[in-house]
Amino acid sequence: MVLAASYFNLPTLWAALKDNIIFFLQFILIIALIALVALFAQLLIRKQNEKKALASGQTVEKKILSSRMIAVTGVLAAIAGVLMLFELPLFFAPSFYKIDLSELPVLICSFAYGPVAGVLCEAVKILVKLVIKGTSTAFVGELANFVVGCALIVPTSIVYHIKKNRKTALIGCIVGTAFITVVGTLFNAVYLLPKFAELYGMDISVLIGMGTEVNSHVKDIPTFVILCVAPLNILKGTVVSVITMFIYKPLRHVIK
Repeated sequence: MVLAASYFNLPTLWAALKDNIIFFLQFILIIALIALVALFAQLLIRKQNEKKALASGQTVEKKILSSRMIAVTGVLAAIAGVLMLFELPLFFAPSFYKIDLSELPVLICSFAYGPVAGVLCEAVKILVKLVIKGTSTAFVGELANFVVGCALIVPTSIVYHIKKNRKTALIGCIVGTAFITVVGTLFNAVYLLPKFAELYGMDISVLIGMGTEVNSHVKDIPTFVILCVAPLNILKGTVVSVITMFIYKPLRHVIK
């Protein structure tokens, strides 16, 4: 028993297991909080739209989760999960930062059905990716993708659903791109980079050094996130928004 305990280093294994359980619970809590924000916003928007509809004699969809919405969300989440596998490296960021277009189906889903559907689609997308490929970042990358994706999806869809037209869609995309940039940058600086270093048992200076190899102006966490993370999020938000603006209208009637 002494040999077994020594070989497996039980205290270390227990500490690692405890850290991973805490991280998993934090992941679930973050998903729940974002979902609650999306639900609260969608209920407020629906209440506002119901007042407008009553004044004009129109009807408003009362269900937040309809069977068609759930089915379409599942299909779009599956497409998003597959798109998440196709990542492109970026010349201005370390190799563990890549860009993908998985937020494109999610943004289309949130335009069609609201921020709650967008958050649901984003969460299922992560599950699909994990089933297909698993994780290579101790789930830190998946958490980052979810939070940053919702930072784009939720504000964009909220603005659009206040008054559905091309102008508010454009304003929403601009707001969402600003949110994904600010939230993504701060979330990396305050939580993700330290957590990534902690889970992998490395000093944060190693990650900063990887950024310095790409850009000599990277000296610390603030310069790392400003010069490497912020441009990535600006690029992702812009590309996804532009494509969505072009293809959502033709797809809208099929989805709805």
